[in-house]
Amino acid sequence: MRRERKSKTTQKDGTTSGRHSRRAWGTYYRGAFLTVGGVALVAGAAFVSSVVTSRPASQTGTKKELAVSGRGLEAQGASAATTTTAPAAATTSTTTTTTTLPPVPELLSVSPKPGATEVAPTAPITLTLSAAPLAGAPMPQLSPPVAGNWSVSGDTLTFTPAQDWAPWSKVHVAIPVTLAKVGPVTAATPEQLSFTVQGVPLLRVQQLLAELHYLPLRFGPSATQSALAGEPTAPGEISTAPEPGKFTWRYPNIPGTLAAQWVPGQETVVTQGAVMMFENVEGLSVDGIAGPDVWAALTKAVASRSLDPNPYDYLTVSESTPESLTVWRDGRDIFTSLANTGVQGANTPIGTWPVFEHLRSTTMTGTDVNGYHYVVPNVPWVAYFYEGDAVHGYWRSSYGWPQSNGCVELPVANAQVVWPMDPIGTLVNVSA
Repeated sequence: MRRERKSKTTQKDGTTSGRHSRRAWGTYYRGAFLTVGGVALVAGAAFVSSVVTSRPASQTGTKKELAVSGRGLEAQGASAATTTTAPAAATTSTTTTTTTLPPVPELLSVSPKPGATEVAPTAPITLTLSAAPLAGAPMPQLSPPVAGNWSVSGDTLTFTPAQDWAPWSKVHVAIPVTLAKVGPVTAATPEQLSFTVQGVPLLRVQQLLAELHYLPLRFGPSATQSALAGEPTAPGEISTAPEPGKFTWRYPNIPGTLAAQWVPGQETVVTQGAVMMFENVEGLSVDGIAGPDVWAALTKAVASRSLDPNPYDYLTVSESTPESLTVWRDGRDIFTSLANTGVQGANTPIGTWPVFEHLRSTTMTGTDVNGYHYVVPNVPWVAYFYEGDAVHGYWRSSYGWPQSNGCVELPVANAQVVWPMDPIGTLVNVSA
């Protein structure tokens, strides 16, 4: 049978787990004004700092007369009833002082480039300006805040982080307008003044998964020694960089179809299955991707020496008559059962996939190759591994030849035996 549409990833108890996203945030500066004598100025503008004027007055003038001349007594702080007598002979003098503020330099380039991804965890931030920054100009601000120091050398500003950037983190750089003008060449919008740090290398993730027995390999300085004993016991001290050492198989008689899927440092179904198994054990959303949540949980597990509680099982399905399913564990076959695969037109796919949903029972619906629409409740001992195809128990009068709508059907009693052996992350290989 086949379920027509697969559901969300389900944990061991049959519940589905959702996912959430996070939005990076940043702080940016808007506008900067300098005020002198009540007049708002911008950098580079010329202004008159003071104007002092004296004018002759040959006769006594009233407040009204003086106001008409443009210099009312109010401007000098005199009362409304005061009159003034000027000398018969006087001169007029005007003193003007002009001051020019130095221009704010332009931001010419940024490294890492705005919007860059996969930035090295040790990369500094470098800003190149069109001229040296003005004296006293504030340095750029980083969000989230990062420990480190800014240094200035001529027209170049450099920020050196005190430690590596956090894997997968997004760093925002806010440029004060009094430090540099940000133009369209360096940033079309302020939000583009940011970069994303690369994640932990997959090779390092594989090393830790092997140390915790989620892979059928060990990792260490020799073929018989694991590197786990030498790992720090504090999660934050576990290195994100790959360590020197080698991978070796933990068991004899490794199936050829399993060995062919393993490549150190590359994303293959062996690593995907191991990540899914770890996510399931740790109660994380299961997607097979070694992201920030997986890394945080992985370092905690390594620090506490929390090994995979499950043995390493591998299911092989043979379409050779009579068709069968075999469970391989720790170097040997431990269980074999007759099985049914898909009929012509609803063939069971050839290849290797990890189990992504594990249910005690479920209702299966679909349409067979003859166009018949079926609804079958209470199908037992179900492990979905490819779209709507699963290993499960089913009631047939015989087994060992193609009869299903794409699934791998087992006698119900045998399916009950296999079900504890194929939790989420277990690899299922189907071969012709």
